[in-house]
Amino acid sequence: MSLDWLIVGGGLHGVHIAARLLGEGGVNSDRLRIVDPGERLLERWCTLTATTGMAYLRSPSVHHLDLDPWALQRFAGKRKNRKRDLFTPPYDRPALALFNTHCERVIETFGLAELHVQGRAKRLTMGCDRVVVQLSDGQEVSAANVVLALGASEQPEWPMWAPRDEGRVHHVFEPGFDGWPEETETLVLVGGGISAGQVALRLQREGHRVHFVSRHALRRHQFDSAPGWLGPKFMDGFRRERDYDKRRALITEARHRGSVPPDVQRALDEAIKADHILWHDGEVDGLDVQRGGLTVRLTTGAVVEAQRVLLATGFSTQRPGGKMVDQLVESASLPCASCGYPIVDADLRWHPGIYVSGPLAELELGPASRNIAGARRAGERLVKVLCTKHIPVKKRAS
Repeated sequence: MSLDWLIVGGGLHGVHIAARLLGEGGVNSDRLRIVDPGERLLERWCTLTATTGMAYLRSPSVHHLDLDPWALQRFAGKRKNRKRDLFTPPYDRPALALFNTHCERVIETFGLAELHVQGRAKRLTMGCDRVVVQLSDGQEVSAANVVLALGASEQPEWPMWAPRDEGRVHHVFEPGFDGWPEETETLVLVGGGISAGQVALRLQREGHRVHFVSRHALRRHQFDSAPGWLGPKFMDGFRRERDYDKRRALITEARHRGSVPPDVQRALDEAIKADHILWHDGEVDGLDVQRGGLTVRLTTGAVVEAQRVLLATGFSTQRPGGKMVDQLVESASLPCASCGYPIVDADLRWHPGIYVSGPLAELELGPASRNIAGARRAGERLVKVLCTKHIPVKKRAS
């Protein structure tokens, strides 16, 4: 199979970039494919959000996968019997069910399901004017341009004390997670950010006794980085900084890791006050495994007996892509900062024919690169690449 564009990753970034290239970039659908191991596009996104029990997105309604920023609002307005709870303040954040239904509409509108190649990219080889991508089933696909739209969702962060071979200890984001309790249990939940908060509230709603262990008090932030990082207020200075170690430091400082938005904090505060969720401010010092249960020892001296331990400790900060990206960096001598992440140009080009989005683009796009807003920024840059190559831009009917 020979293509103009191959997108590696069928998550939020991959789907939006595909829609942009087809809807605004003039790319013919016969010349574009999306490689992703899921049975359907956005499968990992849907799995993770269902696991956490997310009700509303943290992002505002203008951040979605369609082209026009107001498309989600218009979509909601056309729905029969539109309910007021489709959005929640502030910033008209959409309900997850609405957002996902709109994503399905975007996939249908652009025919993206037919462009999905189910498989995992295992190796990329650079040719003279094309990139050859070897898939897990042995199939090879060549493309003039490859977009690495890889997320960190397959890299859950495991604490050192947590055994990976204990059937009663699970990370809620581990691929194939099946550790959700089917009957009422006493659980220890470890984490401190929005995902941990959402999981704690879901467990409590389902009747479980939840010990919520966090090494810090709840940190309240509406977004995971300040809105100023979406515009010139902060990004102008970021772009002027040419030292990539300092850019990394700016990103680390800007991100509100381990934070929760006000609505999640209020719900947690109410549940904790009513003893529906038992709060422990401390770190895990150790875990003892017995036949009848688990004993979690905290640095505060507290000891918690539980039937199960769930980790909601987020994702690893290491560069995504694993061995496939490691091999690509080595074979093509691709430039990386000392943190291991790509050094790309303003077009998000890492090498002639290879572009990046999501975490791999954050040294160019800044702290919001991983988010839906970052996907939209990446899509804008790639469409500009096509325009500078004098490819006619198709206008999508409104």
